[in-house]
Amino acid sequence: MTWFKDLDTPESFGFLRGQTTPFHIQSSGGMLYAWHILPVELYRSHEIALTAEPCGFTPNITARLGFKLLRDDPEARLVIHMHGAGGTVGSGYRVPNYRALSAGNPYKIHVLTFDYRGFGRSRGTPSEHGLRLDAIAVVDWAMKVAGIPASRILIFGQSLGTAVSLAVSEHFALQSPPIVFAGHILVAPFVDVATLVATYRIAGSIPLISPLARFPTLFKYLNTFIRDKWLSKDRIAMYIKANEVNRKNYQLTFIHAEDDYDVPSYHTEIVFWHAVNAMVPRGISFERLAETKLESKRDLGSAGSVMEWRTENGLVREEMLKTGLHDVIMGNPVISMAVMRIFEAADSLLK
Repeated sequence: MTWFKDLDTPESFGFLRGQTTPFHIQSSGGMLYAWHILPVELYRSHEIALTAEPCGFTPNITARLGFKLLRDDPEARLVIHMHGAGGTVGSGYRVPNYRALSAGNPYKIHVLTFDYRGFGRSRGTPSEHGLRLDAIAVVDWAMKVAGIPASRILIFGQSLGTAVSLAVSEHFALQSPPIVFAGHILVAPFVDVATLVATYRIAGSIPLISPLARFPTLFKYLNTFIRDKWLSKDRIAMYIKANEVNRKNYQLTFIHAEDDYDVPSYHTEIVFWHAVNAMVPRGISFERLAETKLESKRDLGSAGSVMEWRTENGLVREEMLKTGLHDVIMGNPVISMAVMRIFEAADSLLK
């Protein structure tokens, strides 16, 4: 919810005057509502000029100073933010999330966030196919209009946004020539919709349809009514295999809180396994990976644990936090650190 605040007035969400520019991005389903958010140190350096500009929605973002600061800086970094189900770009913990994303380099890291079709002020009817096209359109805008190369773009997704971001990543990795971004951060990902529905508990305690799993035929029949599958486990495997074949460098970071009762944290354990399984030429069983984790993961005590798997081309990192719930985690320093880590590694490859 945005509590009756006007999305065209980002200052009402705590942003500085002129720091955030609302605008539209064209997608196949119509216009998508988006925000471009300037990093605070860059804003400070241009504060007088930015506050002199008109505030609010602009039909021509390319004329705004904020856009020019992104487009014309060869060292600018861009995080494309793909939010979860429901709400708008200004809902809940998303605004603190934007600050956390740019906190690691408040002079260089811009944030671009948008509402999918059927969300907020973006018109249309949401569907898996439609949301995938919307996200592709936003990435295309970033590369072609803003002129930011893939090597300086990080894709961030939370909850539903993780599934959207993986669909986009797979799409671009399978292009000819393939396009691979600086990295991806997935917070609270899920295996697929069928598994999510089967494990979902209202308020973390009341099972929705998981009791029906004891009746496989009935449960399988009910799954046929799921229109949007969001097969993240399969898409991440395709993405990694494509990058391994093409010898493209890639980075993936999974972050999940153990006290997340919306999407249980073992979804990340399963998705992480599918990622590692795709990295290993002959594959690896879930049980064998669990044994390896016991030997190799870093125990951070009350902060959780970290496990990494590397190949010559890629790095996949799993961060399991003890606390953070489903949304609160997005504004925490672990997010800033993940962004910094990915951009630093990506930059080292360009030198």
